Amino acid sequence: MKKILDVISANREARGWTEYQLAERSGLPQSTISSWYRKNIFPTVPSLEKICLAFGITLSQLFAENNTPVALTKPQHELLKRWTKLNERQQSVILQLIDCMTIKN
Repeated sequence: MKKILDVISANREARGWTEYQLAERSGLPQSTISSWYRKNIFPTVPSLEKICLAFGITLSQLFAENNTPVALTKPQHELLKRWTKLNERQQSVILQLIDCMTIKN
């Protein structure tokens, strides 16, 4: 099983967020998030749901191993529906745009 705190850290760091920013976006107290790491505590399911909402992912995506199929959020599903209507060049442009938007400074 995945080390969920490592997964949360990786998702947070991939977005360039601090623990404080994750707390703000999830609605959880920063002290709660910090205590998970200090005490090596597994977060509750309601807390994980809030974390997932902040990341814009589902619980199944948070726990997914490698290439395991996962449930998509409604916005992710809509994005994929629209993606399939694009030609190869348009998809390339979208990927370049996403890369520009996610480059860490």
